[in-house]
Amino acid sequence: MQFHHHGYVSGDPRVQPAAGTGIDRPVDLPDEVDVLIVGSGPAGMLLAAQMSQFPQVTTRLIEKRAGRLVLGQADGIQPRSVETFQAFGFADRITAEAYNIGWMNFWAPDPAAPERIVRTTRTEDYALKISEFPHLIVNQARVLDYFAEAAANGPARIAPDYRVEFVGLRVGEGEYPVEVRVRDAAGERIVRAKYVAGCDGARSGVRQAIGRTHVGAASQHAWGVMDVLVETDFPDWRIKCAITAAAGNILHIPREGGYLSRMYIDLGEVAADDDHRVRQTPIEEIIRRANEILHPYAIDVKQVAWHSVYEVGHRVTDRFDDDEENPRVFLTGDACHTHSAKAGQGMNVSMQDGFNLGWKLGHVLTGLAPADLLRTYSSERQPVAQQLIDFDREWSSLMARKPGEITDPDELSTYYLATAEFPSGFMTQYGPSPIVGADAAQELASGFPVGKRFHSVEVVRVCDGNPVHLGHHARADGRWRLYAFADADGTALRAWAEAARAIVERFTPAGADPDAVFDAKAVFPGRWEDVVDVPELFRPRSGPLGLIDLEKVFAAAPSAWTTADIFAERGIGADGAVVVVRPDQYVAHVLPLTDPAGLERFLAGAMAAPVGAAAR
Repeated sequence: MQFHHHGYVSGDPRVQPAAGTGIDRPVDLPDEVDVLIVGSGPAGMLLAAQMSQFPQVTTRLIEKRAGRLVLGQADGIQPRSVETFQAFGFADRITAEAYNIGWMNFWAPDPAAPERIVRTTRTEDYALKISEFPHLIVNQARVLDYFAEAAANGPARIAPDYRVEFVGLRVGEGEYPVEVRVRDAAGERIVRAKYVAGCDGARSGVRQAIGRTHVGAASQHAWGVMDVLVETDFPDWRIKCAITAAAGNILHIPREGGYLSRMYIDLGEVAADDDHRVRQTPIEEIIRRANEILHPYAIDVKQVAWHSVYEVGHRVTDRFDDDEENPRVFLTGDACHTHSAKAGQGMNVSMQDGFNLGWKLGHVLTGLAPADLLRTYSSERQPVAQQLIDFDREWSSLMARKPGEITDPDELSTYYLATAEFPSGFMTQYGPSPIVGADAAQELASGFPVGKRFHSVEVVRVCDGNPVHLGHHARADGRWRLYAFADADGTALRAWAEAARAIVERFTPAGADPDAVFDAKAVFPGRWEDVVDVPELFRPRSGPLGLIDLEKVFAAAPSAWTTADIFAERGIGADGAVVVVRPDQYVAHVLPLTDPAGLERFLAGAMAAPVGAAAR
């Protein structure tokens, strides 16, 4: 963590100085806002945290609840989400309180006595095999708390406006074209916005207001879900388990805190004329079904913290915005994709919706990018949602099978491990667009696929010899990253850096720090002790005191504290490479050091030269 660059800080460095709209922020919801977020779920709260890094923008979040969420329905945190938490500054704290999934066990009927279940497979979880981040279980409410903290501590000082209900909207003309009707204790009123983000769940009023529809249907299968504190003789109570029995199926997930667990209990097929009556299944019946499935083991439920019944549904909205050419209203999370909870994807994918949208709104509203950038939100996120639905449909079908339908007892565990990269959040790959370049130079950095998230590796920080993960150095502050991997003798890097400095200046507002928009870092192939000649681009002066930032230069060679070599790990050759990374951590381009003009062409399509930049 870096601080003191704006002067000495004696308090909590996570609390950034208030700026812009965060100074004397009005308590009451204004009549006009730049961004109105509807709903404080995972996507909405992440979006608020991201927009708090753009204090030039007036952002408000309305929520009809009276206060913070107490009981969250979602709880599975995939490695990509923990990676995102790292960018927002709280991965270590939430990991400390969460349950870490280290194993997943599979249970099935005992061939010798089919009325009993036995453990058939014990599998290691996939997270730490494909990432430096774990696979966690933690209450959704705590995730929202951490994002709320990040939003409140950011320069814009964003906090939810509770007890404000969305009623409807219409999109018109003018500077604030979206006319939003809201209801609070004083009655109904109109709030005008430049942009609206509908983060208001599966029954989204925003979705209905813009005429978008869910495409898909509910399957005829119901599940009970409960968070419980129990006495039990089931031996794997603190291990994630998929249990298949003659009486049905259970997905069992230990929760944070050492005692709580969540159980998804198969309630069986639902009659076509049920008309959702299955949702009225009492908790006593859900517990009875659980004990029937667990035989010869049993649970004695001491407390039910939360429970519900749901029917599996798979739906994707036809578009994630209101207009293909000039979008003003956007949908995120359950407002535009719904599915079962058993794949542990809902909250995770929703947060990436918010991450994708947030920096784009910030850049457009601060003049860093043209409004056309916002067209990429729906085009990038809708295919991801469809992939999620396809994956969840297959996983849900496998989970709901009866013993007689299973030909391979290891099929479920095999599928779980074979598809690990998708649920972990690492399969997303955005296609070519103004913010994702072609992959013509991909071979220069084969381990950083264009369109996929930047996969970090440990490096050595040159200024002090300390090991750091290169990707962890990047915060969710709305900046682009330029990672310049040096050639063997540094000649090409120095020439590139000199040309790139002028390019960076072109797209940086006059009067701003040199790295206000682009955080340029150099990674040298040798030992950290041997790096002495560093181009000025990687030694920018920042803050009112003009202090030199010494923490942008790294070395790849293993040291006393590291074993990895990022050049070898990510397929970077002796000629070096430039890896351009978007503010949401996705690789936007790979370019040779010999082609600074290629960087300028790419940025000219992705950015807008800020007014006054040329005057520098």
